[in-house]
Order: sequence, then C-alpha cells, then structure tokens
Amino acid sequence: MFEKLEAVEKRYEELTLQVSDPAIIANTNEWRKLVKEHSSMEDVVLKYREYKNTLNAMNEAKEMMSDKELKELAEEEFYSSKEKLEKIEEDLKILLIPKDPNDDKSVICEIRGGAGGEEASLFASTLFRMYAMYAEKKHWKIEILNENATELGGYKEISFMVSGKGAYSRLKFESGVHRVQRVPDTESSGRIHTSTATVAVLPVVEDVEIDINPADIKMEVFRASGAGGQHINKTSSAVRLIHVPTGLVAECQTQRSQLQNREYAMNLLKSRLYEIEKEKQDSEIANARKSQVGSGDRSEKIRTYNYPQGRITDHRIGMSIYQMENFLNGDIDEMVDNLIAADRAEKLKGEEE
Repeated sequence: MFEKLEAVEKRYEELTLQVSDPAIIANTNEWRKLVKEHSSMEDVVLKYREYKNTLNAMNEAKEMMSDKELKELAEEEFYSSKEKLEKIEEDLKILLIPKDPNDDKSVICEIRGGAGGEEASLFASTLFRMYAMYAEKKHWKIEILNENATELGGYKEISFMVSGKGAYSRLKFESGVHRVQRVPDTESSGRIHTSTATVAVLPVVEDVEIDINPADIKMEVFRASGAGGQHINKTSSAVRLIHVPTGLVAECQTQRSQLQNREYAMNLLKSRLYEIEKEKQDSEIANARKSQVGSGDRSEKIRTYNYPQGRITDHRIGMSIYQMENFLNGDIDEMVDNLIAADRAEKLKGEEE
C-alpha cells in the first residue's frame, strides 16, 4: 500500500508543476485533463502526508520515553499518535479504492412505467416527485427533457437532467427495477396490486469523452404534445434524434425553441451511447466479481415499496426503512449512504484479495 502511496505523491508533485506550466495552460484540453487528475489525487496525498507526520510524532515520542522526566508526557503522545495512525491507515485504504470517474457529474434520469398499466405510470410519477424533492434538498437543478404523461397524472416515461456536483455519485445506485405494492386509487375493490417502474441513471458526458459523427445522426422535428402553451404546440419545435448505427432514439419537446430541444436531445443521446460503451468495458469486471450492491442493470429488481406495511426494502443490501412518507418526500440519504458504504466495502474486499 505504501509503495502505491509514494507513487501517487510523486505523480501529484509532478502534476503540481505541470498545471502551472504556461505551455500546458495554453492547451486548454490537456490542462483541464491534468487539473482533473491533480484534483482527484489531492485527498489521498494530504491524508498520506498526515500519516507520515503522525508516524514521525509517534517515533519521536517513543524516543522521549527513555527520559524519566518526560516519560509520562511522551507515553501519552505515543499512544495518542498510535491510535490516530490506525484510523488514518483505514482512511487511506478507502481513499485508494479506484474512484468512479463519473461520480462528480450531473445525470440524466429516465423513468418508465413497467408492469401494472396505469398504476405503473402513477408509480413512475411518484418516483419522479421523490427524486425532484431529493434534488431540491441537495440544491441541484432539475430540467425535464421529455415526458409522456397519462390522463390520470402518471408518466409512461419521463426523462430529466439533474445538474449538480456529485449527482451521479448519489443517484447511480437508483438504476434498476423499483417495485410497488399498494392499493391503487384506480382499484375499487381495495386489492393490493404489484406494479413496477424502471429507472436508468446516466452520467452527462462531455464532448471529449464521446465522439459522434454528425453524418450518423438523423433529425426529425414535430409538434410537441401535452401541456406547454400555444407556442409550443403550434410550431414544430420538438426534436427527435436517431443514431443510425445503433438505432438509439432521443427526443426533447419541453423547450420553446428547436435549437434548445436539439441540444438537450443530443445530451441524452451522448449519455446513452456512453453508457453502452461503459457497460462493454465493465462487463469483464462484472463477470469476474459481481458487486454486492448490484450491477445497476435496468432489469434487476432493486427495491420494493410496500405501502400497507409502510416499508421500503432495498434487496441488494437487505435494508428496510419504515418511513414511507419521508422517503417519498426525498429523504433517501440514509438508504443512499448505506448503498455507498456497501459498495465501498465490496471494492475494498476486492482490493485485498
């Protein structure tokens, strides 16, 4: 571990010099890349330097213990430093776990009603409201990209962007199938129904991360449907982009101008293409060691919302929360924190094997 830490510190010091080099600053893309790498190492390097300072303090205290007059004070310093050193070592192990490069990014979320007809669409609406309220608590910005609403106020599907640092790190574990068990408003006999909705969380990617050939994009324009006012519905401002090589489709109809809708649709398309490439790259690792938290596969049932018992259960970590109303009002941090901790523990276990 310490050889690795020495190498990280050496690279950090090299980068400190490089990001101040006028020749590198002149190359914006290269400079941005190096600044990002430098920033990603900072926490590890500072913690390692704290470790070395604490180790030196412990060794100095050990030497002072031979002095009768200073023995008591030196022993106190020695054992205090030793205890602190053990804690720093654990922190370093966690910091050395490879960080997901997408963690600081904004996200595009897609929610689709699954099995259960109108009740599934209403559940999709409930999930959207939950994430919108969570984003508000985190001071993140939400923009709806596309929606297909039902007459009863549900969503057959809805796509939206959540903009804010760290959004992906907190929301990435929401990808998968969410199941609800409740008595629907549409059910007169009061029977409990089971319905599902699928959530996909995609990192918003930069142009330098994925290159799309403009010749591979087919664009269609059409009139927006649903609420939006006379201007939106009377002009062909909605945009549908088709990536011909893959057949992927992305559309946006919520903005007033065709240009804005095209920009948002392109962001969505890039994120979907990036996700496909990322899944290909991760497949070998996933096959070798399936994470405890789950693969994030959209077909994986990850959570059940049981209304009669007021219980939310995450099946990946076996955790249940009995605060249904608060949870659906966006208080999901307790669950998210435990998912992150479980993922970290699994990765740490993998590093030690």
